[in-house]
Amino acid sequence: MSSKIQEVNPINNEKPTKSRIFLAGILFLTLLVAYLDRVNLSVIVADKSFLTQMGITGKPVLIGLLSSVFLFAYGISNVILGPFGDFIGPKKAMLIAISFWILAMTMGGLVSTFSLMIAARILLGAGEGLHWPMQSLYVKNWFPIRERGKANSAWLLGLFVGPAIAMPIFVQLTTNWGWRSTFTTLALVGLIPLLLIAVLTKDRPSVSKLTNQQEIDYIKNGSDLSTSSSAEAETEGTLKNLFLKDYRFWFLTIAYLGSSSIWWGTMAWLPSYLKIIRNFSFAQLGSLASLPYILGAITVIVCGYWSDRTGKRTVFGAVGLTLASLFILFGAKAQDNYISAYLLSCGIGSIGIGIHSFWSALQNITPPRQLGAASGILNGVAQFGSAFIPTVIGFFIQLSGGSYNGGLFFLVGLGLMGAALMAVLAVKKI
Repeated sequence: MSSKIQEVNPINNEKPTKSRIFLAGILFLTLLVAYLDRVNLSVIVADKSFLTQMGITGKPVLIGLLSSVFLFAYGISNVILGPFGDFIGPKKAMLIAISFWILAMTMGGLVSTFSLMIAARILLGAGEGLHWPMQSLYVKNWFPIRERGKANSAWLLGLFVGPAIAMPIFVQLTTNWGWRSTFTTLALVGLIPLLLIAVLTKDRPSVSKLTNQQEIDYIKNGSDLSTSSSAEAETEGTLKNLFLKDYRFWFLTIAYLGSSSIWWGTMAWLPSYLKIIRNFSFAQLGSLASLPYILGAITVIVCGYWSDRTGKRTVFGAVGLTLASLFILFGAKAQDNYISAYLLSCGIGSIGIGIHSFWSALQNITPPRQLGAASGILNGVAQFGSAFIPTVIGFFIQLSGGSYNGGLFFLVGLGLMGAALMAVLAVKKI
């Protein structure tokens, strides 16, 4: 980290505060809770009681649809609601989003029909689609360029820690108190980030009581207020001459689609794959289904720090997607059940190598006042596209009479496509 942070004010000898680090912790916790909300379904679709009550036993396409409708709503919400943060600020937008989560979880625990569960998933998708771009906007406002690899990795860590702790917890809740208890628990847990954001965060460091002038200057002096060519081109007009015409933005978006497809495809079907194809018991799912996200938590922190040191962020994206694709390919073809589970875990964990690179690169090439819109479009297009993946995998399973290989090979192809695009950006030194 730059020695500038150690500078003191010659008048009052006051060192810069580090409230941005505290903010990164809140962003991490918020995303962790968001992913708890998303992944409980991955566990309960392996529960016979849930499948029976929803009337979807032996119907893999409908099971996949539960994940797909969430992602459809999530993708559309990112695009439509992402610019909200540019107008009302990330704090208000995130408070609205979390309120949607709590309502969706409460509804999920009460419904008794498949159609109402679909409605709850759509509501959750709308709320989480509004939330995600705000995380990126907070980082843009609060962190200088040289710290954004670590800052993005810090909040993206929640993406891996959430599923890692969720799998064993939800297995225990479902086993002991039934699948509805997972929704009730999550509705209560959602109050934690709601209160933290409401009480302890501000849209910008300049209006925060927790931040002194030295930290504000440190952040401002290290930020890209005028360094990127896109920012220099910013006018009071529309987006027509800015990031939407930048090929780098679209390469990032399509590559992120490949990453998201692997993420959501495996998250929706991994527990069922391990149980049905690899013959692991429901009790074993807790630890085995957590392993990919434990590995991802390690790689996202190590590689986020490393990318700041090297500055070659898109290289990490290309390497991560390549390794993810290869591990999934070998995992699908492995004969031994445990070797298959471990290889698939390494594949999912490899996403953490480069997940931060999409957001660090986007923050560097996008005009400051349009990051909410850019983040919403990038994430929205990727999530809307990947929304088809759980249902497509279900279709492959149904078409093949129960084999998951077609769906897994499809994910491999999408991952390699994303790796190729990130490699191009790496050559261009983005």
